Amino acid sequence: MDNLIKVPQLPKAKVMLWTDVSYHDMEVIDKMQSIPDLESALCSVFRIDLPEPKREVLLELFVQTVLFSREHSLKKEQTSALLSIIKSIHEANIETPFNNIEQCLRYYKELLLCHSVRRPPFSINLFSYEEVDCILKYIYNNYLRHYKLYKYIFTPQVKLDLSLTYSEITDHGSATTEDSSLADVGNTMEKETMPNQILSSETQETPISDNSATSSASVSDLRTLIEQEVRQQMKLVSGQLEETIREKAFQCNSNLNPSQHNNKTKN
Repeated sequence: MDNLIKVPQLPKAKVMLWTDVSYHDMEVIDKMQSIPDLESALCSVFRIDLPEPKREVLLELFVQTVLFSREHSLKKEQTSALLSIIKSIHEANIETPFNNIEQCLRYYKELLLCHSVRRPPFSINLFSYEEVDCILKYIYNNYLRHYKLYKYIFTPQVKLDLSLTYSEITDHGSATTEDSSLADVGNTMEKETMPNQILSSETQETPISDNSATSSASVSDLRTLIEQEVRQQMKLVSGQLEETIREKAFQCNSNLNPSQHNNKTKN
């Protein structure tokens, strides 16, 4: 698995007539009436070689798109373009494990615009206004509403591994090198000011043990304080992230269902 995580980017919309599904492929697909035969044909056309459940989910997406095209009597070139649009939106979604719903929304609207307005070579009028309206609803109900499920299945999970390193503290809990040097300077100054005072071995051992115990206790307290502060900051960041996700989800739902949002506002 690649350790590099891609940042969400907005793909460039373009005309997708006969891009993934050729005219001959559409003739083969039209001959298939049963679901297993249709899955086999689509698996061969798109060269799907994925493990389960990814393979089954992707085939189900393409099969439902073909059935939708048949239900609305779309032509071969329209069905081919619609399959490529669905495939392109799906690839844009699973390109990154991060949330890129806004990019996908803009992208699929631009794709439909490229196939509904005559402006060669940038766009063609492949779909009528009524067909575009039906396709918009179909893509929203069958893919964008399940956007997170597709991302969960087809993208790797991202986990935060946090570790703390105490660079100024040794493994035995002793003082830092800077503190040790300051202590040496203090001892030298004390010897110079009291040259005639002779310390016994007992009086020398007592302050050393006290300093060692005090240093060990201060190191333990420092670690506890840092860990508590990190936990508090992680809880704060997690709460802010959840609030941002809820706001983005509400905003996206409002953009996808403007009529429903307006009715709630009026009420």
